[in-house]
Amino acid sequence: MNAKHLFGLSRREFVGLVGTSGAACGLVLGTTLQAADGANAPVDADGKVIAGFEKTEADPNANKVWQPFSDRKIRVGIAGYGLCAFGAAFAFQSHPNVEVAAVTDLIPDRRAGLAEACKCEKTYPSCEEMIKDDRIEAVFIATDAPSHARLAIAALEHGKHVASAVPAVFGSVEDADRLFQAVKKSGLKYMLFETSYFHTDLYAWRRRYLAGELGKIIYSEGEYFHYFPTPLAGYNPKTGQVDADGWRKGLPPQWYPTHSNAYCIGVTGGSFTEVSCMGNRSIVPHLQPDGNDYGNPFGSEIALFRTSEGGMSRMAVTWDIQIAGGERGRVYGEKNEEGKADTERPPLPAGVDPGGHGGSHGYLMSEFVDAILRDRKPWVDVAQALNMTVAGIVAHQSALKDGELLKIPQYSL
Repeated sequence: MNAKHLFGLSRREFVGLVGTSGAACGLVLGTTLQAADGANAPVDADGKVIAGFEKTEADPNANKVWQPFSDRKIRVGIAGYGLCAFGAAFAFQSHPNVEVAAVTDLIPDRRAGLAEACKCEKTYPSCEEMIKDDRIEAVFIATDAPSHARLAIAALEHGKHVASAVPAVFGSVEDADRLFQAVKKSGLKYMLFETSYFHTDLYAWRRRYLAGELGKIIYSEGEYFHYFPTPLAGYNPKTGQVDADGWRKGLPPQWYPTHSNAYCIGVTGGSFTEVSCMGNRSIVPHLQPDGNDYGNPFGSEIALFRTSEGGMSRMAVTWDIQIAGGERGRVYGEKNEEGKADTERPPLPAGVDPGGHGGSHGYLMSEFVDAILRDRKPWVDVAQALNMTVAGIVAHQSALKDGELLKIPQYSL
């Protein structure tokens, strides 16, 4: 680990991470371009590859020394094939210990596209129908954000392990409590596919933290910037259609907090205990309170958190800043020893590409599969998922109260 990991990113890492705000993708499929590796890269209305899905520079360690330890195939069902083609983007279909047993999307042509991408013949008209299939052991929920918690809870109640796109819940602490209890009651695996966890810098900081090289984290920062001056089309739960009034319109920034909050919680495994957050009123029409269903006036929300180990974190989410977006952060410990920890990301099975968002997709999927096969807790478990997500929900409440200091619910397994 060198100074770049304390004060910035190398050019390689920057190219891999910059613009990764494309993670805020919902349930609408755009056209695609052929990426350099032969995969389909999702593009926006202007024909540009969505940020975060650019060709990622090959990781020289990605296919090193991965050794199979089981010949069992986990039967996985995948829900959701939207603008970012997230249902297929994490390469479940390429893992030697996975059989994609069924796929679903509410929109028929998206459903067909997902089936083709995952090389799967069995389809269902909805996730609710798919999770009734007793052959399926695990599901990946890559649907519109407001449906994540509801579908995850339903899947757990039907005996399925669950992987979910971010955020874990959508603006509701009550849903967070219900999801937490559902995971505990079921005894099944739940993992949030938060892409920042497998960025090369965050992963290295995590390994160094565990080795004691950083000591207590005194201060950390995280940023998720995604500029969109006009509404991004998405699935509209009210109409059951894809339109400009989809779930993203007027989205409170801190309701989508995990890309930034991971730059503390993903390193320490701890939590945020209290928050003061300031919101900046946006000039963008669809972010005005009378222009969205959330009554949200803010295009930017900057939160200052107290951490469970007594440090501080500044976490920023904004839709307003006209620069290249990204998921990035910085971590500062009370010490800076070097040389002990192995900071290289783990190997991947041959044929599993690291994928987009800083080369994180394949690693997240492989971690989830490995946790099921070895019957262990996945890295981004339900406690970490909710500690990241609920902190943002409370931060938005603070912003609506002009920065009032608020306590944050805690989740621990």
